[in-house]
Amino acid sequence: MLKKIRIALAAVFFIGITLLLAGIGQQWWGWMAKLQFLPACLALNVAVIVALVLLTFVCGRIYCSVICPLGVWQDIVLWVRRTLGKLQMKSFARRAAKAKAAGKPVPKLKCRIGKTFGYKSEHKALRYGVWAVFVLCLILGIQVLVALIAPYSAYGRIVTSIVHPNGWVVPLIAFLTLACVTYLAWTDGRSWCNNICPVGTTLSFISRFSLFRMTIDESKCIACGKCYKNCKASCIDGEAHKVDCSRCVVCFDCIEQCSEGALRLRFAYGPKSKAAPAPAIQGEASPVTPSKAKESAPESPDLGKRAFMLGALMAGSSALLHAQEGEKTDGGFAVVIPKKAPKRENRLVPPGAKGVKNFYKHCTACQLCVANCPNNVLRPSTDPAHLMQPKMDFDRGFCRPECTTCSQVCPAGAILPITKEEKTMVHIGRAVVDYDLCVAAKGEASCGKCAASCPAGAVSMVRRDASDRSSPLIPSVIEDRCIGCGKCEYLCPSRPISAIHVEGLVSHIHE
Repeated sequence: MLKKIRIALAAVFFIGITLLLAGIGQQWWGWMAKLQFLPACLALNVAVIVALVLLTFVCGRIYCSVICPLGVWQDIVLWVRRTLGKLQMKSFARRAAKAKAAGKPVPKLKCRIGKTFGYKSEHKALRYGVWAVFVLCLILGIQVLVALIAPYSAYGRIVTSIVHPNGWVVPLIAFLTLACVTYLAWTDGRSWCNNICPVGTTLSFISRFSLFRMTIDESKCIACGKCYKNCKASCIDGEAHKVDCSRCVVCFDCIEQCSEGALRLRFAYGPKSKAAPAPAIQGEASPVTPSKAKESAPESPDLGKRAFMLGALMAGSSALLHAQEGEKTDGGFAVVIPKKAPKRENRLVPPGAKGVKNFYKHCTACQLCVANCPNNVLRPSTDPAHLMQPKMDFDRGFCRPECTTCSQVCPAGAILPITKEEKTMVHIGRAVVDYDLCVAAKGEASCGKCAASCPAGAVSMVRRDASDRSSPLIPSVIEDRCIGCGKCEYLCPSRPISAIHVEGLVSHIHE
């Protein structure tokens, strides 16, 4: 029953967060992003942090099996692995029965897809080494590594790279992350969660003292080995009858596998049952100990694993090779050159971010704002200093003054919530005119699109030579009025680089 409840809750969170990262149902699923541990810590969301800490202290690392989307993805991989293993064994049993009935030699099972895991001791050097480097990067502001291994951010890149691919750098990183996590889950269960994931390690400090833990009643245990063979976290020591609660993700698989009721989620500080020798059943072999089971398990190459990884590789490759847009034509006579984003001296960050420093200090590169931006303004950066973190460009759209979507969905405090009225009073950048590119300044045409479209009235057309009434009209920017929305840059007819572009402000100005 506990496992069914856990699976139902995990399905709700996994589907909701996936749809949210795909840009669907922000009003319904937005709260789920706020419950992610690392974004809540960066946003200093005290209520969520306290709630997750208390949940872990009471029930253990159930966060990793229910709320974390990357953890649920690993459970899905393991479910596929076990299902294929069961189908393989049923097929093998039928073939063996037919061969035996026909008097032929029974075929050998060369590889087994759903082979068991077994108990493994904790990899302390790897586990705490990665965690220490992660914390150090957080303190020093090296967000690249933080974004690379943070579980929610990694899953966010995977989903957005499939649904809304931008360029090839971030989708490639997302595919490699997906392949790595999937491979480790297929071959070694929750190895990523217990050796690499910094959130899992952080919660493990609390879960080892949790009030309710998975415990083994030695008086009921018959040493059948089903629990530790099916433990995805490899944390059940069958010989010592102990569960490493710092690595246990509270999936309840072991409870379902135990036919004797020896495993239970119990209050950890109550009286413990005394050990009793398991009764020997006449005519049956003695129970196999974990050490003997490991010795007797045959080693064979896992062809099913290789087939699964090959399929994952092909699926990821097809997601990256998306069709490019065809060339647009002007009335069928001339090819319209697509716009390119200019090289900006100062970065642009969304309204609500307060400034460049605050934005990149809190951003976890989860791509949630990128997926939900209705105007295609936000996209992942390929700059090594801010790799995978969002940037603003106006070659596909502009930041509409009435849109506050990114500020509403950001769970990490990189973009703080603002109202539509507040957004019109926030200056994120200043428009700059390059008269060498402007068609009006060169006298080729009378344009004025930038002045006509500016929602703040910051661009006006003036005579190039004030004393000559026949001189061409050129755009002039009133800097105090410009809010940096980028509408002028987006609508400028100059190709491929707009004659007017927006330079970001290091610190945003609020009127």
